[in-house]
Amino acid sequence: MRHAPFPKAQGSLARSTLIKMGVRIAVIITLATFFSYFHIFRSFRTEALEQMEGYLAERGQREQAHFVLAQDNHSVIKKALAERFQAWSQRDPDPHFDRLFARLPDGTIRNEPRSFDGRKMPGVFVPRGVTDDADFRRRLLAAYEVVAQYGPAFHIRFANTGVILPEGVLVGYWPGGATWFQDVAADFSLLDFEYFTLGLPEKNLRRESAWTGIFEDTPSKTWMVTVATPLDVDGRHVATITHDMLLDELMRRTIGDHPPGTYNVLFRDDGLLIAHPELKVKSGAEPYNILNDARKPEAVFEQGGTAGQLAHLRGIVEQVRARPEGQNVLELSEHGEYIAVVRLKGPGWNLVTVLPEQVVSARAFDVARYVLMFGLASLLMELGIMYWVLKQQITRPLLTFTRATDQVAAGDFKVKLESSRDDELGRLANAFQLMAQEVQHREDALRQANEGLEKRVEERTRELQEVHRQLVETARQVGRAEVATNVLHNVGNVLNSVHTSALLARERLAGLKLEGVERLGALFEEHRADLATFLTQDERGRNALPYLSQLGTHLMEGRQELQALLNDVGKHTEHIGAIVKLQQRYARTPQHMFEPVQLEELVEDALRINQAALGRHCVTVERNLAELPPILTERHKVLMILVNLISNAKYAMDAVSEGERRLCVKLERLADNRVRIEVRDNGVGIAPDMLTRIFQHGFTTREEGNGFGLHSSALAAQELGGTLRAQSEGPGKGATFTLELPEAPEKNRMRLSA
Repeated sequence: MRHAPFPKAQGSLARSTLIKMGVRIAVIITLATFFSYFHIFRSFRTEALEQMEGYLAERGQREQAHFVLAQDNHSVIKKALAERFQAWSQRDPDPHFDRLFARLPDGTIRNEPRSFDGRKMPGVFVPRGVTDDADFRRRLLAAYEVVAQYGPAFHIRFANTGVILPEGVLVGYWPGGATWFQDVAADFSLLDFEYFTLGLPEKNLRRESAWTGIFEDTPSKTWMVTVATPLDVDGRHVATITHDMLLDELMRRTIGDHPPGTYNVLFRDDGLLIAHPELKVKSGAEPYNILNDARKPEAVFEQGGTAGQLAHLRGIVEQVRARPEGQNVLELSEHGEYIAVVRLKGPGWNLVTVLPEQVVSARAFDVARYVLMFGLASLLMELGIMYWVLKQQITRPLLTFTRATDQVAAGDFKVKLESSRDDELGRLANAFQLMAQEVQHREDALRQANEGLEKRVEERTRELQEVHRQLVETARQVGRAEVATNVLHNVGNVLNSVHTSALLARERLAGLKLEGVERLGALFEEHRADLATFLTQDERGRNALPYLSQLGTHLMEGRQELQALLNDVGKHTEHIGAIVKLQQRYARTPQHMFEPVQLEELVEDALRINQAALGRHCVTVERNLAELPPILTERHKVLMILVNLISNAKYAMDAVSEGERRLCVKLERLADNRVRIEVRDNGVGIAPDMLTRIFQHGFTTREEGNGFGLHSSALAAQELGGTLRAQSEGPGKGATFTLELPEAPEKNRMRLSA
């Protein structure tokens, strides 16, 4: 006996195994990369913050060295100036004073013009109105000698060195402004300058070095700051020592020298901006206060600046001011940044380094991407090696087995396989060869037995054909019975109305009084010869014509009633035909007959079909029908559903007293291009456990019911693209059946009907 060969496999076991393994390993690599990214990100963030904090601490030591040096210089000058005041207290100051200084015609005292060289010696400016008594002269000479001694030495680091006396007198070594002391206006006053007021006792209670805000040197257009240190002798304020420091190098380093991906900001505690990489104050403009400056950015900064930048900068300042003592690294979560802060000794300025979080995340992402790519490359290499091994050790032996299987399937049982291997495939080869030999033996036995069984097979075949014919006939009868059950159930609802209409027609026909016509005809036949005399003179003849008129009216009314009843019968009969056609379509491939349907009229038709039964059961019908445009659906299928629902509602109200039976029918349009029809009754209701079974085939609560109506209605609603649902609050509380339909069928349904 020959068999058709097995179909050849289109796939490869090795390839499918590798694909499955590769996908799983790739998922593991991806997850590992994902978690590695967060670990690397946290590690990089910790490392970056530690490096930034260390960098800023070292940077702060370097930047504040200049300020600390200035204060140390002032300590030296302060001591020397106090000693020089003491030394001049016992000497006559006039000869030396007159040799160095001269009172000019404008009332000021300045250096002797003929011997003064501002590049090599200190300059002196004494405003008008200062009394140059001996004490004043001694203090001025002491200040002059100290500035002359220390000014040139400190000029390497500081723009100038000065001593201010309480009278507003200035003694300063300033080579950069060599002629300033000779050119300054006679009415110039230092009394309102910050570096002067910082030396006053009421402004500097601790009597220590203090730093002014930054200001621009007008001739050089260079930003500067002044440190002022007061000197008191015997409790009396006698002088203020000053250094002017240029800030251009500090600003340049603040803006340009920073770790990769970061930027620096320098500002004072009160919000005075010193340096920012994008916000540079215009020449001639006053310094900008971040916290309370009301000027527009374009009036202050060279590049304008935006409200977002200023708000961001304000947030940094407020965060720095509010930070706990000793906490130098902060997180600005609202801006996705980290900041490190160091406070510069001397002026107390805050040097802040800002690190955007995306810098750290980008580094972490690069590392995670490298891990992912390396993992995937390793995976591909490993899969390649595994593929070669599987192909040599599994795929090729399996192909040999496949060819042997095809050979056996073709009827050739003499197969030879490599059985020298001691693994699973070797044992399988031995078993396969034994199986082929056993099949060969059985094939021979079957061939011998087959010759004697042919006749028995023919007889059995005839028997089976007869049984098959009987089964087909039985299946047809069962199918016809199921169709008949569906038709009878739906037609039965309509036949009740047909029967009611027929009974009413019979009653109307019995009441037409046709026997009066027969008697009147016999009376006219009796008086045929003298019909005119009979109609005018005989009393019965005179009543005949009025009676004939009334009889005609009565017959006309009866005819109209009969015609109306027959019209109803015609509609019911048409619906019965539609139901039959509908059920016939159930036996064939569904072909939807969609047409425009006015649902309000269809609801009225369903009520009219059940009108006689509803009237007989004293059911009051309440209508709430919205005027809707026609929808595209199957008219008779929707009508069948509505007739079923109304008929079921009528039976559900049998237990309710007459006069209290209410049937409410509601038609409305929904927001999603769907319409809803509700049929609500106040009948026996539905138990909660029955709500889940009420649409099952064969389920019914009525003794004479067959459980097919709601099942077929639910199926019909689904075929129309809608739904049929039941709701009830429980037994005795009525029930509501809701039919929802689309205004137009789906595209695939339209193609079926095309």
